[in-house]
Amino acid sequence: MARLQRKYSSTGYYHIMLRGNERKNIFLNGEDRHKFMDIVHKKHSEAELLLFAYCLMDNHVHLVLKDNKNQISLIMKGIATSYAMYFNNKYRRTGHVFQDRFRSEAVEDERYLMAVIRYVHCNPIKAKLVEHPEQYKWSSYQWYMDPDGSDAHLVDTQYILGMIAQNRTFAISEFKRFFMEKNHDKFLDVDEDSIHTLEEGEIYLHNYLEKNWGGISKDRIISDKGIRTKVIAALRTDTDLPIVSISKLLGVNRGIVERVR
Repeated sequence: MARLQRKYSSTGYYHIMLRGNERKNIFLNGEDRHKFMDIVHKKHSEAELLLFAYCLMDNHVHLVLKDNKNQISLIMKGIATSYAMYFNNKYRRTGHVFQDRFRSEAVEDERYLMAVIRYVHCNPIKAKLVEHPEQYKWSSYQWYMDPDGSDAHLVDTQYILGMIAQNRTFAISEFKRFFMEKNHDKFLDVDEDSIHTLEEGEIYLHNYLEKNWGGISKDRIISDKGIRTKVIAALRTDTDLPIVSISKLLGVNRGIVERVR
């Protein structure tokens, strides 16, 4: 299936997400997280990148940044490749660390930029890890509360605070107040219960067949109409895969998939 063309931002603002392959953890300890941020900081310096927010969860990463040279794909490839080499070498493993390409969301205005920064910082709250973003060590929220902190240079807080107000104390206060407002916008994120890609569909199908039919082959699915109908119904109900992806996954005609409700 052809990849969708990446949407580039006219403002240079992006919300980026990297996810662990097969939803596996990409950080096993604090050392791993520090290494990832070291790599990001190096690219930040080399590529004239502005980093506005980050949040490192166990199996995925959120970044909010401004790419001044329209080279976001090259930058993220470098970050992912460098970290994957470190991770595989450290844990003596092979294979993919991240799932497919990074995902990106073009951010076209400052209002949405502020909202997505809030959303990224609130990820640990959503995951019930903390009650307030200030309590989570592995996000950039702390550097907005303390722009003079030891590692505050990792994040371009002054750019964002300057958008709020020229007086820094007042800007920090308003930034904090903004976090208390309800946020109904939809953002790029990891839905642990959602299956979007063919790779995820393959995993779901394998587990579903093992559980229900002892791991029968795809050929059997195609030839047995009763089983085929149940499998298609499960894929349409339990996943977010489009009809064309289910058709490709099972090796059946698209019309067959469409007829199953």
